[in-house]
Amino acid sequence: MKTGRRNVLKMMGLGAASMAFAPFVKASDVLDEATMSKLTNTPQTPQGMPQLKYNEPVVYEGPDVIIRRIDEHTWEGNGHLMANESIYIIEGNERTLLIDAGTKIDGLKKIVEGITSKPITLVATHVHPDHTGSAIHDFAEIWINAGDEVNVPQFMADYKGKVNYLEDGQVFDLGGRHIEVIFTPGHTPGSATFFEMDGRKWGYSGDAFGSGNLLLTTNFSTLIATTTRIETYMKRHNIEKMYPGHYNGMNPETQQRISDLKKMSEEMIAGTRKGGENEQNMMGLNGFIRDYGVNIRYRDPQGVK
Repeated sequence: MKTGRRNVLKMMGLGAASMAFAPFVKASDVLDEATMSKLTNTPQTPQGMPQLKYNEPVVYEGPDVIIRRIDEHTWEGNGHLMANESIYIIEGNERTLLIDAGTKIDGLKKIVEGITSKPITLVATHVHPDHTGSAIHDFAEIWINAGDEVNVPQFMADYKGKVNYLEDGQVFDLGGRHIEVIFTPGHTPGSATFFEMDGRKWGYSGDAFGSGNLLLTTNFSTLIATTTRIETYMKRHNIEKMYPGHYNGMNPETQQRISDLKKMSEEMIAGTRKGGENEQNMMGLNGFIRDYGVNIRYRDPQGVK
């Protein structure tokens, strides 16, 4: 039995940026023009919130994605269906790494090939359908963290290509540019972050730290372990920021954000911070805390351990 995208995305919540107001559609459906029009014309920011503001110049704009240039060999793209879900194009001298595939980006491979002439390797920060959507079928292979294998039957059941498994500490050599894989479980058991190793002082973290609204499907102890590790990693390597899974132009993940998430998690475990009820209660995330400009939604009481 296939899981409809309506239920899949509903279980996921309103997106990792707390800004998804698009209606849900079935994963097995082909979107008709009326549905696509409704989806793409849905506001991406709630009333009273500032409109999205990107400093990066647009290099491609299509019906399913807008792609902006971060630098001469790095691009960021936003889909329109789930809180501006993000993809990243990382070009080296010999190969290109595509991080995530959005929710529904028709012809994504051809779009990326129009930006870079290098062979493309697709990797996923985690296995949720706004990051491993229909465009993964454009690619013969995908790399995922085996920790998210539990989500594959639900979210990638129809994928016919080869699934490769990332290793913690693995390095993708793109030719003059090296990207290190660091496992960052919390949002999902198999969340992974990709860090630049040469010159650029940033990473690409998917939903591992929430883009401002972390959906914690594991528990606070896992998040403490991840934030402790990444806090140390960022300091050691002078990482300035991480581009998140729902980049809105103003919400990179910083060392301070990681420290804040760690502190909130430690206080939950210690019992010195109390959560409230999450009225949305999606994915079974019935608990809610907010501080330092970030939300964490979690399962209560299972997640408080």
